[in-house]
Amino acid sequence: MLTRLLFTTLLGLSTSLAANIGNAPCWIEDAESAHGQVWLVCDRGRVFISADDGGTWRQSRLPSETRLRGIALPEAGRSFIVGDDGTLLSSADAGETWRSIAVPAKEHLRDIHFIGQTGWTAGHGGTVLHSSDGGRIWTRQVTGTSQSLESLYFHDAARGWAVGWSGTILRTTDGGRSWQSAASSPAMWSLSSVYFTDPHNGWAAGMFGQLLRTKDGGVSWQSQPAPVNGSFTSILFDRSGRGWVTGENGILLSEDGGATWRSIALGEWLFLERLIPVKDSIWAVGPFGILTRAETETAWKSLDTLPKTSG
Repeated sequence: MLTRLLFTTLLGLSTSLAANIGNAPCWIEDAESAHGQVWLVCDRGRVFISADDGGTWRQSRLPSETRLRGIALPEAGRSFIVGDDGTLLSSADAGETWRSIAVPAKEHLRDIHFIGQTGWTAGHGGTVLHSSDGGRIWTRQVTGTSQSLESLYFHDAARGWAVGWSGTILRTTDGGRSWQSAASSPAMWSLSSVYFTDPHNGWAAGMFGQLLRTKDGGVSWQSQPAPVNGSFTSILFDRSGRGWVTGENGILLSEDGGATWRSIALGEWLFLERLIPVKDSIWAVGPFGILTRAETETAWKSLDTLPKTSG
């Protein structure tokens, strides 16, 4: 009975969501904006690319049937996508063609981040892989944890952070040659996102309303009161200094540099997963579609230009 009730509830939420923000071309897992383009990663086999801020889209098919998780666009024309079973795909021609890159990992890879020609990807089992040559060759880094890592963020080629299951928070000050666990972290549940506005000030967010802040580069973390108790999935600060956090059924906003947060109700369980800046706007991306908000606007709007077919 409980299983049937849960299934019925999720089905109702999905149906309601599709009716309210439109049919996405696929189950969107991640998105990235850089070099005048926006890329959407489907969970299996496809990418959608826009060169006009979401006005029109073209499709790129990928040589993989595994579930895809994350994307990075380190420079114009070059792109990387990671996914399950150690999948790492690369394109050097803006998504026209792709090739698989062999990496020393079979674990699911969840996130990928580049600073110039230096890249990292992280995933299950405490896996972190590193490339110093623009993503051609990857080697393992020792993290000291077996907990799965969900999110990476590097401020520069030396200083970076990774968060994941069971409140895991790691930091490095030498590009990942060594990783340290955060001291006396108050995190109790899994964390899904980490973001820094400068080398000292950062935030991490995750399940059951966890919102953490550090002022010392991630050495120590403090809990912040959150106005809702849902799970948080992504953090971003925009050009005006406002902070945004996506959740399963709403968005948090800070207008004081991340000191306090308030909830913006969206009226639906949108299951938003990722925040990205697109020129003068913020996009909140989830598996069922995209919401956008320009700096001069007060409300979030559905992006209604996504391809409507799934073929």
